[in-house]
Amino acid sequence: MRNDFLLPDLGEGLTEAEIVSWLVAPGDTIAIDQPVVEVESAKSIVELPSPFGGVVEKVFGEPGQTIHAGQVLLTVADAATDTAGTESAPTPAANAPAATAAPAAPAEEAPAEAPAADVSGAVLIGYGTTVSTRPARRPAQGRFGQASPARAAQASAPAPTAAPTPTPEPVPAPAASAPAVQALDADRRSPVVSPLVRRMARENGFEASQLLGTGKDGLVVRSDVESFLSDARRSETSLPTVEAETEPRPVASVPAPATTAESVRIPIVGLRKVVAQRLATSRREIPEATIWLDVDATELFVARDRLLAATGERFSVTALIARFVVAGLRQFPELNSSVDTASQEILQHGAINLGIAAQTSRGLMVPVIHGAHALTTRQLRDSIAGLVEHAADGTFAPASLRDGTFTLNNFGSLGVDGSAAIINHPEAAILGIGRMIERPWVVNHELAVRTVVELSMVFDHRVCDGGTAAGFLTFVARCIENPVSLLAEL
Repeated sequence: MRNDFLLPDLGEGLTEAEIVSWLVAPGDTIAIDQPVVEVESAKSIVELPSPFGGVVEKVFGEPGQTIHAGQVLLTVADAATDTAGTESAPTPAANAPAATAAPAAPAEEAPAEAPAADVSGAVLIGYGTTVSTRPARRPAQGRFGQASPARAAQASAPAPTAAPTPTPEPVPAPAASAPAVQALDADRRSPVVSPLVRRMARENGFEASQLLGTGKDGLVVRSDVESFLSDARRSETSLPTVEAETEPRPVASVPAPATTAESVRIPIVGLRKVVAQRLATSRREIPEATIWLDVDATELFVARDRLLAATGERFSVTALIARFVVAGLRQFPELNSSVDTASQEILQHGAINLGIAAQTSRGLMVPVIHGAHALTTRQLRDSIAGLVEHAADGTFAPASLRDGTFTLNNFGSLGVDGSAAIINHPEAAILGIGRMIERPWVVNHELAVRTVVELSMVFDHRVCDGGTAAGFLTFVARCIENPVSLLAEL
């Protein structure tokens, strides 16, 4: 009896996902609820458990391929049937003829400092959960997790050289191989989040999961792939030469780096696809307008230092400005709105769900602090700090990425003064904070050096006019210039 495991409905309106890596291969015996594949949706990376137990007959799709809900992921045969011999599951060799055993690499090519622990023990699963106790699995065959036979043979076979010239005695080959080759491990299953990182590695002839990641929980990031390619180039140019060689010297080959002259096609999938659609919708539907204002933020830093002295707790500048934004939205609720184009109505939200734009390894994401209007300054600070922790790898829970009503974007952390940001559809406004630097400023008719920040406000002109947006912006600016003025609004 055969059972087809279909890609289930991932929820949140998601209908497709990208295969990150296979955790099993044809011929493996699996149990019910055993994770069999890692897929990446627009919201998270998920390990999918099999609803069937038995022998894996066939898997469908390769890492990097996009699959849709209801599509067959793998076929599982009943283990009892397979044992009886009536319907034997095809072996990896029968199912994929190319997956023949690769010749073992020479013993001297094994890295002496190879770690004994299985680096696949820490991976991102579910919705932002980290699991660090997964037992090591049997290495998959062929193209399902282990280096392909072509690459395995390439790594162990002698590299072709010029025709040998006769000489009395051959010169022995060097015992050490290129350092870059030692960085690859066909059995390694390091977590890889970014599709760009996986594609960059595949285009250069290897899998990113074979590298030892330097990111959080062993995550392989772009710099890891770039470092490996850089080491490969150096090893190619620094291999020792021996005169009067009579036989080809066995040197492990390294993947050739992509030339800069070649064009690269990067598919718009996963999170990037969702972001692109939302930004395009925002530009197409929202008649936006932008206003900006330079603000003296010197007293804001003074207030922050006084808070530290009075409470012994640190409050970030972003947390304090978020406090001012929430107070401003309560005074100007028109900006805490969205437009329902179907009913031709403006929906003014009762709750303030404050989005914080974050640049993550997976791209631009806007996690939301729900019910920010009901939080104290300390609670708001802690909520922002929690978002910052997850921003490193972009593992936010799906619930934290929806129902925002207003977005705060601190692009000053990127080193720029201002930006005409794109409104996070279907919201009605976004406030940008530029970098805070010392500038000459007139204070009491005298020139002084002050810490100045530029605020930029982009709003939907359908929900309010310029007077409302300007009133909100000047309110936030007044709080930054004189934080104690907020006491009058509490």
